[in-house]
Amino acid sequence: MSFFGKLKNRMFKSSSRLEEGLDAIVEEGAEPETPPEPPEHPAPQKDPEPATPPREIPAEPEEAPVPTPGEVPLPEPEPEAPPTPPEVPDAPEGGEAQARGGLLGRLLGRAGGRPVMRRTLDDAMLEQLEELLITADMGVDTALRVTANMAEGRMGRKLSTDEIKGLLADEITRIMEPVARPMPLYPSKPQVVLVVGVNGSGKTTTIGKLASQFKAAGKDVVIAAGDTFRAAAVEQLQVWGERAGVPVLTAPEGSDPASLAFDAMTKAEADGADLLMIDTAGRLQNRADLMEELSKIVRVIRKKDPEAPHNTLLVLDATTGQNALRQVEIFRELANVSGLVMTKLDGTARGGVLVALADRFGLPIHAIGVGEQIDDLAPFDPRDFARALTGLDA
Repeated sequence: MSFFGKLKNRMFKSSSRLEEGLDAIVEEGAEPETPPEPPEHPAPQKDPEPATPPREIPAEPEEAPVPTPGEVPLPEPEPEAPPTPPEVPDAPEGGEAQARGGLLGRLLGRAGGRPVMRRTLDDAMLEQLEELLITADMGVDTALRVTANMAEGRMGRKLSTDEIKGLLADEITRIMEPVARPMPLYPSKPQVVLVVGVNGSGKTTTIGKLASQFKAAGKDVVIAAGDTFRAAAVEQLQVWGERAGVPVLTAPEGSDPASLAFDAMTKAEADGADLLMIDTAGRLQNRADLMEELSKIVRVIRKKDPEAPHNTLLVLDATTGQNALRQVEIFRELANVSGLVMTKLDGTARGGVLVALADRFGLPIHAIGVGEQIDDLAPFDPRDFARALTGLDA
């Protein structure tokens, strides 16, 4: 399955919320539009009526009472047939819009050939769209900007749900295209990649996946297990290291992570490694002591290489919603974050927060994750993301 397929299938919480909301908004003030009839059906019906002389009419009623309810001969759509209700569904040629009206028409509509529900785009509808996007965690400012751009030149027009989805996907793509950039690679050896984030954001797993992918691309990668306070994090990295054939440098539990980072840089430089990926302990942005520890790691790294870290990746958990905005503010101030990785998009109805992040900060989004497997982390594609979020096909 392609990554878009996984993205669309696993982002069902976010996409279903938007889809259901858009359906409700459109249907609330909508008027059904009956699809135009094919020209082939009415023509053969009108010809037999004048062509058949009045004397032949008594011969045909003999055949009309023969069919029992449930069997309707196709070649006999006479004007006398409408009184019998069973004939309407089986004779779409004579039933026209009647066959598509009511509950049956709405049920058929879900399958495809339905009356399209459209609603006039006005201020009331725009306000409902704004509220829907805010509930999807796009934030107030981004929601207002997106709906304003969608409405430009379209006020007073009747729009269907699919048309609104397309407009919304286009606007999300436009916002996110400038930030969809892969992690840059530099000629410096080793290129130091510092990975930061709060507890449980998925840092350790992300490092393992990225290391494995860079190794597969021909890069010589080293991992430093800088979360010296959590034995499980070290063990998890060692498992990924074995799987990818990447060495993992560790230190005794409780050791100074800044010292480990310095020693890891020395070892990676001596071995001629291309990339050194340094894990850090998860820390809450409101813990001043832990954030100061992160600042110390950066200072020590720069004693070894003033340009390091060359990349500082902030790993964000999509399930945190708008709290991700605050995390970006704090980590960017203390660690000079250069790019974002968003994980756990498969477990949230708040996928819209990624749009808010792009709109507010403009930081590069390098990758997104929708699962635990190695191929569940992939480069960020704004068009695929926008269409998966709104429930459209690729």
